[in-house]
Amino acid sequence: MNYGNIKKYDIADGPGVRVSLFVSGCRHHCKGCFNAETWDFGFGQPFTDETVEEILEALKPDHIQGFTALGGEPFEPENQPVVTVLMKKIREHYPDKDIWCYTGYLYDVDLIPGGRVFTDVTQEMLSYIDVLVDGEFIEAEKDISLQFCGSRNQRILHLHQQ
Repeated sequence: MNYGNIKKYDIADGPGVRVSLFVSGCRHHCKGCFNAETWDFGFGQPFTDETVEEILEALKPDHIQGFTALGGEPFEPENQPVVTVLMKKIREHYPDKDIWCYTGYLYDVDLIPGGRVFTDVTQEMLSYIDVLVDGEFIEAEKDISLQFCGSRNQRILHLHQQ
């Protein structure tokens, strides 16, 4: 898996100050996407063990509330195994920090058994996510007044309570 960026002080993609990973690779190609360069699975740099350590170190300070995975698309089948391992390590090291994830796929359609991107690690990945923001960005439903969503169709789903 490649990634486009790591933001170590992100205040836009979940509550508080967060560490955010923008993975590469996305098949949605939403019109008006704010991060279209991450559609390409080869964009950015390879995700390595050193990248994991960098993220874990960035999460250390008490003022960091949690971690957010977005992209690109964390739930592309090619990305799920790597993101799952990362989330597991974050949960092990920082059980009190929350994990958010953004996906264009629908939780109750695409991420269930038989769903379009359901894999052998999807349920494990979901088990680490406290809040999932799902649904493609739809430019015609763009609403800048929404907190943590780009368009009105997107949902903020609390999967686990911290």
